[in-house]
Amino acid sequence: MKLPLLIDLDGVLRLDKDPAPNIEDFFDYLKKTQTPACILSNSTLSMASDVRTFFEFNGIHTSIPILTASEAAAMYARSRYKRVAVYCTDHINTLFRGILDYEHPQAIIIGDYGKKWDFKTMNEIFKKVYDGAEIIAMHKNRHWKTAEDGLLLDVGPFVVALEYATNKPATLIGKPSPLYFSSALNLLGFDLSQKFVMLGDQLENDIQAAKNLGAETILIYTGETTYPLPNNSSIKPDFAVKDLADVIEVLIKNF
Repeated sequence: MKLPLLIDLDGVLRLDKDPAPNIEDFFDYLKKTQTPACILSNSTLSMASDVRTFFEFNGIHTSIPILTASEAAAMYARSRYKRVAVYCTDHINTLFRGILDYEHPQAIIIGDYGKKWDFKTMNEIFKKVYDGAEIIAMHKNRHWKTAEDGLLLDVGPFVVALEYATNKPATLIGKPSPLYFSSALNLLGFDLSQKFVMLGDQLENDIQAAKNLGAETILIYTGETTYPLPNNSSIKPDFAVKDLADVIEVLIKNF
């Protein structure tokens, strides 16, 4: 059987707002070879259905499973808690219907909250955590960039502030957490005890995180990491490629 393949979305399959070159050939190869694959997105602003809509809007059809950090957080929460308070967009809040409770939550789940962050919100969360609620971070990215506002603070700084104030570590759901890789592999009928391949554009969140779990790794230079990789880089992918056409060649020759 082919090794399962985990594929990062942004910087690999989606470049800014467009599909990556050769994406249809890539999906065709995976389908023809019956390679078990799952698309991963650390976004906490979208669900799998939103990603699929993006593909279909651009005339690309695939049945590959898609898992976002927001959905992985909802899966994690439903398996462990009966009451949670969620701080993210209204769109993502719908994933937690039936277990939302802002009065007596067992856990606080934090995602992209945009410009709603203020002292009142942070202090409200602080009190709930101080009273016993656990902190669940959909991801802990430091910052992100938008065309409208440029560089913005991401979820990470707010989560770290709460960890410091409460002296309580957060459980991380999205990359580079093993929980995320495990959830994706479970969707394919595998687990972390088995070998897998990770295709991503980020050295820390994709490559090193997967290598820590014993995975084979493919770094692609269409996203965050620029070519060539510095000689002094402490993170060394097993393979490095320039585009999805090169990924197909690596998969043919090595997997």
